[in-house]
Amino acid sequence: MRNLFVGLLVMCLFVLGFGVITVGAQEVTWTCPEGFEGQELNIFNWATYIDEEAIPRFEELCGVTINYTTYSSNEEMIARLRQGNPGFDIVVPSGAVIPVMVADGLLEELDGQDLPNFVHVAEQFVDPDYDPGNTYTVPYQWGTVGIAYNKNAVGDAELTSWEDVFNYDGNVAWLEDQRAMLGVALQILGFDPNTHNLDEIEQARDFLLENGDNVVRIAEDDGQEMLLAGEADVIVEYNGDVFQIIFECECDDYAFITPEEGTNVWVDNLAIPTGAQNPELARVFIDYMLDPVVGAANSNYIAYASPNQTAIDEGLIDEELLTNPFIYPTEEELEKMFFILEDPDTEQLYSDAWDELSVLIGG
Repeated sequence: MRNLFVGLLVMCLFVLGFGVITVGAQEVTWTCPEGFEGQELNIFNWATYIDEEAIPRFEELCGVTINYTTYSSNEEMIARLRQGNPGFDIVVPSGAVIPVMVADGLLEELDGQDLPNFVHVAEQFVDPDYDPGNTYTVPYQWGTVGIAYNKNAVGDAELTSWEDVFNYDGNVAWLEDQRAMLGVALQILGFDPNTHNLDEIEQARDFLLENGDNVVRIAEDDGQEMLLAGEADVIVEYNGDVFQIIFECECDDYAFITPEEGTNVWVDNLAIPTGAQNPELARVFIDYMLDPVVGAANSNYIAYASPNQTAIDEGLIDEELLTNPFIYPTEEELEKMFFILEDPDTEQLYSDAWDELSVLIGG
């Protein structure tokens, strides 16, 4: 993880045991409830997906220790939990997989009374279709899947669409996100990205196979590193991961676009897995991340969109991010995007199609 705005946007001070967090001219003090000193919290999260000060700040405020482990896909996280939770207290699943996790008994219910900062969540993220009543989750970040490329490598080629990626004469890396990639193919073919029809899913698989001759690898959420290393000229990646390298580079070498045909929009969430060792401290950490200034510092750092309406209304989100249509898409762009909602009855159909595709492409 990179500190994108060191000395510019986020400064953290610790005064008399209370965390005074400064974002711009705003300050807020978050106080940890008593009684957690000496305890441990185990977090299982995506890589490059949290403000580097968030964890040490929480450890100091509560007098606790956090053990932090990462994964590269929802499927990897779910597979780990299905084997039996080894002790994780917090996971960060995408909304798409929440119905499957609930059906499998992998998540504990949240007690809303223990989350006073939930009042700051934007209305559109409250009571989502994937988790009615926010029974199991609270929103963490949201974003899109898009196309990034090295301007110097592609030269005069103008990339604006998925078709441009499929036809590009050079090295391309796709994203290890089976529902996003198959969803793109389904949308292009005129099908519902959440179809239950096996024939349509197989047509999407075959479409990607037919258009994957230039793929050198299906990247496990590290396509941006391939772009930096010159291993791929064009990548399919989550928007925030790309903007992390763009902002750190402070150069004009890289670009990110939302394909004109449309793409996947998603919401990631904080949740407590079944079998958590310390669910009480997990709820405290979730409420801490919902604090407007803590949430703003997090979104400013990782360059993803915040679901925290108070943070936005109070001007805590960096203007460079808030006005970037590739981070906060316009309503017009959102209308072209699709949201994935996993169904336990079709989960295996998509997994099988992706597995068949993966062994034949990007080897």
